[in-house]
Amino acid sequence: MNAFFDVRAAKKPVNVSINSDLLAKAKELKINLSATLEAALTELVNARQRELWKAQNKIAIETYNQLVEEHGIFSDDLRNF
Repeated sequence: MNAFFDVRAAKKPVNVSINSDLLAKAKELKINLSATLEAALTELVNARQRELWKAQNKIAIETYNQLVEEHGIFSDDLRNF
């Protein structure tokens, strides 16, 4: 799968505030906070970008769907199923 960001980009230190009990439990379980945050952010950013793309292309998608509904698709006569 192609990443939508540069996975080789330099790491940047940041400050975050986390519930102290949750942090203690994560440390106890040897959970890598940086990797966990990066994975969660990857999923969230990807989901938000999909939502944004859909919103930006809503009219084109609706227009295409209407065309398909009215006329079918090019390969309708070529399919064997």
